[in-house]
Amino acid sequence: MFTSASNSPPALSSASAPPAPLAALRRLEWRVRHAVETSLGGGYRSAFRGRGMEFDQVVRYAYGDDVRGIDWNVTARLGEPYRKKFVEEREVTVLLVFEDTPSLQFGSGNVTRREALLELAGLLLLLGGVNRDRVGLAHLRPGLPPKLFPPVHGRGPIHHLAAHLFAAEPPPLASGSDLKSQILNFNLSALSALTPRHSIVVWLSEHPARPLPEGWAALSRRFTLLGLRVDDPWDRTYPEDADDIAAFDPLSGRLVTLGRGHAERSAHARWRKERDASFATHFPDPFSRHVVGNDENRLDSLVRFFRRREAR
Repeated sequence: MFTSASNSPPALSSASAPPAPLAALRRLEWRVRHAVETSLGGGYRSAFRGRGMEFDQVVRYAYGDDVRGIDWNVTARLGEPYRKKFVEEREVTVLLVFEDTPSLQFGSGNVTRREALLELAGLLLLLGGVNRDRVGLAHLRPGLPPKLFPPVHGRGPIHHLAAHLFAAEPPPLASGSDLKSQILNFNLSALSALTPRHSIVVWLSEHPARPLPEGWAALSRRFTLLGLRVDDPWDRTYPEDADDIAAFDPLSGRLVTLGRGHAERSAHARWRKERDASFATHFPDPFSRHVVGNDENRLDSLVRFFRRREAR
């Protein structure tokens, strides 16, 4: 969409100041550790329990066991209920896919969508480190080859991944790139080669309306796919005083005036509906997708997402 013309197109300050990413990471790590000790608890790991478990053995069903674990083949053969027993894997592998696009540099308030998405990525990277998981990163940018980092373990290597992401220059404005084609042109098989089967793949993006790319179905069978999207208040609701706002469109690189007419509002509603439908198509399980506002606390929103998955 657009960014307010009263401010120059926002760019993350850490991109131009090398010490800033480390300071930002220290602040995020403090918040993560505090959340793990208080509000989050085991919610992070429990949220990924479906694929974070490995089969152990078949045991006799006992009253109170989860009926979803019943092995019906064994039950039919032996004439009494048996269930599958799983043990939690000690280590979960998480791969973050960060789609960095010019239109993320939009913010009707004090925080751009890109800044909010970067914070989400940093929180997830540090959560993986605190929980002693292996964490990898795929940084996608229009017009540039993707940067792929295999999963690593330990505080230092994971901080290195986060520092790379925080210090990366934002994509140039008015690049003329087609956001819809970015995921379509990316070779999804590269992710399969980057991380083992049954890993957790968290796709962070603005998730524009676009068709399913070739290989998406195979990717969803191989991994647990989660989608995180950042929305601005203007994405949710067309601004009421639109005809008073001159805005800068980072995709076209020019100033535009937002109108208050029915056509503009209808176009916005249609764009929002198509975008939501595409997001649901890519991540059909409602517990696998989550929308975070750049006007809300990102860590609190993540905790709510983990709680919803855990409660399921």
